[in-house]
Amino acid sequence: MFSLMQRGGPLMWPILIGSVLALAVFFERLIQYRRQTLNVGEFLKGVCHLVRRRRFPEALERCEEAHGPVVQVAHAAIRHHRLPRAELKELVQEVAQLQVPRLEQHLGVLATIGQVAPLLGLLGTVTGMIQAFAQVQAKAGTTTVADLAGGIWESLITTAAGLAVGIPAYIAYNYLVTRMQGLLRDMERTGIEIVQALGEHAQIIDFEEASGGSPRPAEGNAKSGGRP
Repeated sequence: MFSLMQRGGPLMWPILIGSVLALAVFFERLIQYRRQTLNVGEFLKGVCHLVRRRRFPEALERCEEAHGPVVQVAHAAIRHHRLPRAELKELVQEVAQLQVPRLEQHLGVLATIGQVAPLLGLLGTVTGMIQAFAQVQAKAGTTTVADLAGGIWESLITTAAGLAVGIPAYIAYNYLVTRMQGLLRDMERTGIEIVQALGEHAQIIDFEEASGGSPRPAEGNAKSGGRP
C-alpha cells in the first residue's frame, strides 16, 4: 500500500484523504437517516386517531416518544391545532423546510469527492506523462523502459485511485439522496394527513356548536299550544 502511494506521486495523498472523508460522511449520514426513519403509516394511524378524538395531550406524548423530522412536523401541527387551516398549512411547510438543511448536512462533501477524485486521477496521469517525456528529453534519445516506468506508474496508479474513490463516492451520494428524498416525502405526507385530521376535528366542533345554538321548534310549539 505504501509503495503504491510512493509510486503514485503526491496526488495520491489528497485522493487518500478524500476516500477517508467519503467513508466518514457516508456512515454518519446512513446512521442518522436510519435513526430518523420510522413506520410513517403506523405513526400517523395512531396520532390521527387521537387527534380526531380531541386527545391532543396524548397525541403530543406520542410524538415525544419518537424522534426525527417527520415527528417534528406532526408535533408542530398538533401543538398549534387552534390555528386556521391556511395558517396551519404554512406552519407545517415552514417546519418541514427547517428540517431540510439538517438532512442535507455533509452531502455536499460526498458529492464533491465523487466529482473531484477522478479529476485528481486525471491530473496524476498528466503529471506522470510529463515526467516520462522529461526523462526522454533528458536522456537525449537513449531512454530505456526503466526510465519511463516511473512516469507511467504514476499516471496509471493515480488514475486507478481516483476512479476507485470517485465511483463509490458518487454511488453513495445518490443512495443517500434517495434516502433523504424518502424522508422528505414522509414529512409531506405527515403534514397533509395531520392537517386533514385537524380540519375534520374543526368541522366537528363547528357542527356541534351550530347544533347546540339552534332552536327547538317542537318544544316551542308545545308551549305555545298550551296558551289560550
